[in-house]
Amino acid sequence: MTTASTDPINIGLVGLGTVGAGTVNVLRRNQVEISRRAGREIRIRSAAVRDLKVPRDCVVDDLTLTSNPFDVTDDPEISLVVELVGGCRIAKEVVLRSLQQGKHVVTANKALIALHGNDIFQAAHERGLMVAFEAAVAGGISIIKVIREGLSGNRIDRIVGIINGTSNYILTLMLEEHYSFESALQEAQRKGFAETDPSFDVDGIDAGHKLAILAAIGFGIPLQFDRVHVEGISNVTLDDIQYAAELGYRIKHLGIAQRTRAGAGMACAAVQRDGVQGVRDGVQLTVRRAAGREADREIIFSAVRRSGDSREYAAGDLKADREFVHAVAKA
Repeated sequence: MTTASTDPINIGLVGLGTVGAGTVNVLRRNQVEISRRAGREIRIRSAAVRDLKVPRDCVVDDLTLTSNPFDVTDDPEISLVVELVGGCRIAKEVVLRSLQQGKHVVTANKALIALHGNDIFQAAHERGLMVAFEAAVAGGISIIKVIREGLSGNRIDRIVGIINGTSNYILTLMLEEHYSFESALQEAQRKGFAETDPSFDVDGIDAGHKLAILAAIGFGIPLQFDRVHVEGISNVTLDDIQYAAELGYRIKHLGIAQRTRAGAGMACAAVQRDGVQGVRDGVQLTVRRAAGREADREIIFSAVRRSGDSREYAAGDLKADREFVHAVAKA
């Protein structure tokens, strides 16, 4: 029987923006409880940032800051790297370099996983390491953990759902407040629900990345974003919304994946007003937990905490991750 390690686990962050700073604050606020649950001390050792002069939304006095992300990935004192830079080019280099250096990885980068996950999981499998990516898709409700573990005894044939809060909010404004698409988008941006460049959300790319990940986990197949049909909401007009309402329908942006050779797709669909259980309006997609940065930072730290718990490694979490990456590696 292997004795559980009690050595502290040192974390390196690559990216210290809103989510990264929130992760630091969560640890500082709940240090004692987090360490108790993990069975060992968890501490953030260093962080890589783009600009060392930019003020941060967290205390960094005891952190080693660097502008070179590979100072973090190559630090022998760090055993887990949290990738928070976004995009794919640098993020992929950071994740693969971390794995090469024998470090576990936590990421919320849905584009990285959807586009390069097969290579990343192969590298993790070869080294017996964990890549935790639960925050990449609906982190507030832990849907990846639910599918991979809670439903592990079930055959999943179809996945349908709203997986982009921004698009759902815009369509809700168009229905309830009679906004045009352009006006609804501006309101979403004003409230912080939409980015300055909203294309990833309104063109369906963000939801397409999420759907590719859910389909891979749910159906046990390699990640295949290139087979996802992506359609956004930018062509939906107020007339479309009102005409559908007159017929007893609502237009929703749905992710639909079916266990067939046809692949999966993101598209707008007219659903009966009361005919689809769980189809909600607004930006809050779950009963108690909102989508977005707050949920991301919480689920990121949850993954970090689990990575430090050797008892959970042996009991399930790491085993589940290894089984998934092994299935991808063999496919």
